[in-house]
Amino acid sequence: MRKEIASEDLDGVDRTLLRLLQDDGTLSSSALGERLSMTVTPCWRRRKRLEDLGYIKDYQANLDRRKLGFDVLAFAQVRFGDHSTSAPDEFERVILRLPEVLSCHKVSGEADYVLTVLAADLESYGHFVEDVLRRQPGIASIQSSFALREIKAITRIPVPE
Repeated sequence: MRKEIASEDLDGVDRTLLRLLQDDGTLSSSALGERLSMTVTPCWRRRKRLEDLGYIKDYQANLDRRKLGFDVLAFAQVRFGDHSTSAPDEFERVILRLPEVLSCHKVSGEADYVLTVLAADLESYGHFVEDVLRRQPGIASIQSSFALREIKAITRIPVPE
């Protein structure tokens, strides 16, 4: 069962605008207006409203990690030994500052956190684990898995009709 968007703030034009911007965040209000059969000003207002309401968080270019020298994509599962200390909170503060960590999720199950990490090679990833992760207080274990082949990697969120 799919949950619908929890807001009545969106109409069909808003949803189409969101889809178009996910496909190409560089579209100008003029180009968006053309595709939506709207003039520039109302189109700009809708876009601004969606930004103000938080539906559009930011804009970015999707880069090719391999062309930038990041051949290793790793998933690190981090488990803490004691959750009653401030160690997990400090860990989260450290992770927020690390550009090589693409995502960090607090999860249920065996691990407490799952990180997605980029590295140039296995040796670089090893240094990251030893020099960064293992130095964080309270960590009981770190288990790493590596992407052998990327099947699907998108950041687009499906916008319901």
